Amino acid sequence: MRSLPGATSDICLRVDGLKSRAVMRGPVLVYDPRFVEHVASPLHVERPERLEAIVARLRKEGLFTDVARPVPATPAEVRRVHREPFLEFFRTLGDGFLDPETAVHPGTFEVALLAAGATLQAARWSLAEGKPAIALVRPPGHHAGPDYGGGFCYLNNVAVAAADLVGKGKRVAILDYDAHHGNGTSDIFADEATVLYVSTHQYGIYPGTGAAEDVGVGEGRGFNVNIPFGAGCGDASYEAAFQELVEPIVRAYRPDAILVSLGVDAHYRDPLTSLALSSPGYVDLVARSAEVAHEVCGDRFVVALEGGYHLQALAEVFVGTVARLRGTRIDLELTQHIDSKGSGGSAIAATRRAHEAFWNLR
Repeated sequence: MRSLPGATSDICLRVDGLKSRAVMRGPVLVYDPRFVEHVASPLHVERPERLEAIVARLRKEGLFTDVARPVPATPAEVRRVHREPFLEFFRTLGDGFLDPETAVHPGTFEVALLAAGATLQAARWSLAEGKPAIALVRPPGHHAGPDYGGGFCYLNNVAVAAADLVGKGKRVAILDYDAHHGNGTSDIFADEATVLYVSTHQYGIYPGTGAAEDVGVGEGRGFNVNIPFGAGCGDASYEAAFQELVEPIVRAYRPDAILVSLGVDAHYRDPLTSLALSSPGYVDLVARSAEVAHEVCGDRFVVALEGGYHLQALAEVFVGTVARLRGTRIDLELTQHIDSKGSGGSAIAATRRAHEAFWNLR
């Protein structure tokens, strides 16, 4: 193992077989086998097999290369987004619960710090090198707020990374493509103009937040963009939302980096939600986001794993994304187009009305 090429003192990644920056295909994959040791509860849907399925498929396709080993986030780094009383409660809980679905055991705090650190370091590396990075992490993070965890989340991985970049004077766009609204991320940056938060999600399911009319507060008004889809929305709806809302807002905002909270639970095979994205639809969504990052912020683009509970769908979406970002493709099997006509028009229209005072969305 050795340091990343061009690494500075705060980019603490150890890398197996990483090529020189001149020839590296990108994206770098940030992963640690300790992530699969996290078990919240027996038979829990957020289980180690999720990440094992991704890594196994990456190996099968010959794509498990340029792999970086992270170090945990420091207390100071997570305190940028989480309040000290919550962190102390979580750290000292032992065996207990943050909510009925989010169990804590001795060691949970440490693995959560490692997931936050992996995402943070992926963002630092992408910023420094101008290349994409993918954080293959567990546990997920986007439901963890300033003083709470829940929804299988303990520390907000993407928020920790975004806050670090903001501390360096950068503007950040977070694109949250999980099926559940990232209430934690939204709450953390609700009054911030230096972080643009855009969420596509199924409205009315956990956590019950993310209405189109929630546009942020104070200086953050207009920088909190929710696209609250109904059941059955899939490829055509997401394509329309990206064209009409996500892309024009991100281009107008002109961030220095784009971070993606990628949950694969909007897939039509996912057991927890009722959205209908196909595997190609997912890969295209991330690839188009990466194209915007290429043009707007010089390939400073980071993807971090959030939810997704159908193992085949999860694996082929992530592996398809890695392949696309490396200039190749893999065969995808879950290709059914359930939403071919775009049933999400009313959600897109609601978001457009909510943000017409902030963005030019003609």
